[in-house]
Amino acid sequence: MKKFSKIAALLLAVIMVLSSMAACGKGETASTEPSIEVETQTEKETEKETEKESETEPEEVVYERHDDEEVYEANMEGYDADIAAAKANEDIDAKFVKMAEAEAKLLDTAVMAPYLTQGGAFTISRIAPHTVPYVQWGNDGDRFYGLVISDEFITKEERAELLELWQAALNGEGEYDPAAYFEEKGHKINNEYALTFSTGPVTLDWLNTSSQSDTEILVNTVDGLYEYNNLGQQVPAIAESHDVSDDGLVYTFHLRDDVKWYTAEGTEYAGLTAADFVAGIHHVLDINDDLAYLLGAEGAHIVNADEYNGGVIDDFEQVGVKAVDDYTLEFTLTQPTSYFMTMLSYSIFQPICESFYLSHGGVWGREACAEAMSTDAYQFGLKTDVATQVYCGAYLLKKYVDGSEILIEKNPNYYNPDKVKIDRVRWIYDMGENIPQLYKDVCDGVYPGMSLSTANGSLELAKKDGNYDKYGYVSDTSSTTYFGGLNLNRGTFELESGACKSPKTEQEKIDTDVALQNKNFRKALLHAWNRKAWRAISVGDEIAENAIRNMYTHPQFVVLSKDTTDENGYTFPAGTIYGDMVQHYLDEMGCVVKVADSQDGWYNQEAAEKYKAAALEELGDSVTFPIQIDVVYYSANDGQVAQANGYKTIIEENLGKDFVQVNLIEATTGDDFYACGYRASSGSAGNFDMFYGSGWGPDYGDPSTYLDTFLPGGYMLKVCGLDNF
Repeated sequence: MKKFSKIAALLLAVIMVLSSMAACGKGETASTEPSIEVETQTEKETEKETEKESETEPEEVVYERHDDEEVYEANMEGYDADIAAAKANEDIDAKFVKMAEAEAKLLDTAVMAPYLTQGGAFTISRIAPHTVPYVQWGNDGDRFYGLVISDEFITKEERAELLELWQAALNGEGEYDPAAYFEEKGHKINNEYALTFSTGPVTLDWLNTSSQSDTEILVNTVDGLYEYNNLGQQVPAIAESHDVSDDGLVYTFHLRDDVKWYTAEGTEYAGLTAADFVAGIHHVLDINDDLAYLLGAEGAHIVNADEYNGGVIDDFEQVGVKAVDDYTLEFTLTQPTSYFMTMLSYSIFQPICESFYLSHGGVWGREACAEAMSTDAYQFGLKTDVATQVYCGAYLLKKYVDGSEILIEKNPNYYNPDKVKIDRVRWIYDMGENIPQLYKDVCDGVYPGMSLSTANGSLELAKKDGNYDKYGYVSDTSSTTYFGGLNLNRGTFELESGACKSPKTEQEKIDTDVALQNKNFRKALLHAWNRKAWRAISVGDEIAENAIRNMYTHPQFVVLSKDTTDENGYTFPAGTIYGDMVQHYLDEMGCVVKVADSQDGWYNQEAAEKYKAAALEELGDSVTFPIQIDVVYYSANDGQVAQANGYKTIIEENLGKDFVQVNLIEATTGDDFYACGYRASSGSAGNFDMFYGSGWGPDYGDPSTYLDTFLPGGYMLKVCGLDNF
């Protein structure tokens, strides 16, 4: 996912508005100096003013941004070559071992530091556990049609019983039916679901986005070939079945013949055919967006996907996807790809209605498409109008008002109506500025639940009225990883509006840049970050470590199927989890990071002091200390304010204010905050030195879904300040 796909690109719930999805989450003031009325001054005054101005003339030094490729090569230490070597292995287990070695090297570069996953927070909720698809990757986890919501908060005892029933069903022992359970307990079922949002979709074209703020809504309006259910099983959706050739290169899908496209008003527009899936792949490659790489050698290995995307060939018919007939779809791959089926749950494999696309300004061909999309004639998938898209999924997008409300409603003509338990889903805009009101809304049933935080006072409210004692639980963690990125090649020091301006002088900009190019300085900074203490600001001491993540890939994402010996003769036994392999290589390198979840595996004051001393020696007189590190926060959100101040205190106390100074840069609007980091259009547009507000959710079931994002051109390089090259 070249986004924060889910995300993938994903918002950090801890430091942003708390999501009401429990089980599953303004003004600017320009300051100017007074002008000098020279014409009213005497000659003597003018001379004095000239002397004063000469004393305060801008410094001659000017900060200049570097070449991205040179910065990458200097700081990533051959990471791209390590990944290429890993992918060269035909044996899957050998590939996993080599990827683990590459990830260990990535962590050791200290250009980024994973620190958190989703969940692991105190929560109250009316939503039955595991009633959305249960899967670590792709977009299916955001499909809400199966939610079962009670009219009452679920007690701790009821939640435990529901989880037992789910586990039994997972083991093949009976059916998991939380609705029936609620009815036996005297609960009523709520068929509507409401939750909050802090940033809305930028497009209704689900093939032209990798941001979860887009896909969380849109995935509910479109179906794919296969989907995961709430037991983690991949089941047919628009495809009824599929075949795989003996050599593993050709996948043939047999589609249903009763799926239709509908307008937002529910009017049938066209029948869905295999050509619409072909059109979807064609569109992804034509728009050449951040996701196209997933179709080629860095993802699905579809024949000629890279060649078409790179302009080597112009004939799309040479790409390995075709409609054999109206209801038969065929993919041809360049090599057997063990995770190909897992990719089908990600947005790039969804269909678009070819006839609707073409009738709304869409065209085929990379150059023609780029030209068309820049004109007013292109009216496909515009966020300003729900009528610029048609839908084949369980829901129709009825309303989208940015900064206000998003509404989807059950598709009355959906081909599989029995699986849809929720009639209406509503997102209500909330930047987390009034937590007492949000908590009241949750208690009143406006929202089914919420995470509880120490920083914003919601945990205290729940403890005071008894809701925490009766209903509180710790939410599940996920495979999404949030990380702090250090800006290795900063290109922006204030927004175009003048907001969020860095206080640094030109020389201080240069000093920060020089320091961040130094590996020992970066390591000192990252190992001085006491994540447990920082996390406790939000959730309290008791569960401060629950959601801490210390490596980029989920440590249990894959497991070796057999004994596997690496190039150095070390043998990992069958059953070794991925994280244990990464830990082995970190230990070999002498890196102090501990990768297992639910511990602060990076904070190490002794190591921080050692790296500080090394950085001081290496940097010498080339910089002036303290080094200035800019961190942007949203000032209307109490949780963010507490987090930002906590980060500043922790870093400055652990490293000394004479070594580093954290500048807290206030964003007075949510738009400004997002523009500085999460919604920055590129690495050079990132307005920060340290940013801990982005993360990545995996798109498919292979570690490369994480690791590829830090290859040249990788989506998450922008959180390190690097543009594509």
